Amino acid sequence: MMSSIISFPVISSPTQGLRRFSSSQPLFIRKKVDKKLLLCCSSEEKVDYQVLSAINTSYNDILILDSPQSRMLLLDPTNNIHSIYIKGDDAWTGSYWDEFASLPPILPPGPIAIFGLGGGTAAHLMLTLWPSLQLHGWEIDAILIDKAREHLGLAHLEKHTQGGGLLTVHIGDALSAATAVSGGYAGIVIDLFSGGEVLSQLQEVQTWLDINDKLMPNGRIMVNCGGTTSVAGSCGDSVWDQNSTLKTLCQAFPGQVNWKKMPKSEGENYLALTGPLPDLTQWAAALPDRLGSGVVQWACCDALPSADSVDVHTNV
Repeated sequence: MMSSIISFPVISSPTQGLRRFSSSQPLFIRKKVDKKLLLCCSSEEKVDYQVLSAINTSYNDILILDSPQSRMLLLDPTNNIHSIYIKGDDAWTGSYWDEFASLPPILPPGPIAIFGLGGGTAAHLMLTLWPSLQLHGWEIDAILIDKAREHLGLAHLEKHTQGGGLLTVHIGDALSAATAVSGGYAGIVIDLFSGGEVLSQLQEVQTWLDINDKLMPNGRIMVNCGGTTSVAGSCGDSVWDQNSTLKTLCQAFPGQVNWKKMPKSEGENYLALTGPLPDLTQWAAALPDRLGSGVVQWACCDALPSADSVDVHTNV
């Protein structure tokens, strides 16, 4: 274990703004919506963060920080936080990772994949709420997985829960053909970033069609689309103008994409869900109150705007 100590304001709520790590001085970092969601704090009280691991790999600049409340995984030169491990019994992060845990009740029975496992934050939440799930987590960086097992509780998720659930970790390219399973996945969670940006392949329609082919009938994809981006050729205030990944999804699956935007206090990330808009009342009733109250924010993207039109309508 390294002995370096970093001072930060204490994280009392992990998403009231965004945080970037600095080794030279305490910082309060304001939200950067075009980057992967960062953590935050609302207090100026200082707390020491110990560096548990710092190593460069072929894919990431891994930095794992420890505090009395949590451990955090930073992966790239932007110093964006990609995973958080909350200590104690409360696993809620107050950010988009929590939303991934709302997916199982609207899926058919079957395995669920996480493309972009990182330190396992989403898997931890999903197995906490739904302990019978069979999860398959794909991560390209083997060294990152080793560090997550050592410092972020990932190894615990690879053991059967009392409900029989389990996370199976796979090392490899999440977008390769090797990620497919016999019979297909009931659901796929997509959280793929590089250099603080949504993976460039996710701006291609064919990528989404290939991912969709890995689903079983009535399966769904839930996506962290990142923050506001500039969509080429856009000039309005519609959702299409705000997030290019969401626009690509709607090109791939016309009339079969739903979206929501996380509130400012939780990072303002856009999320997407494929398939028909679920019955929101039934979906909310199947979830803990913490998640159910936000289900009503999902809306269906009715149609992609034509090349000569900037007016887009969504169901609100």
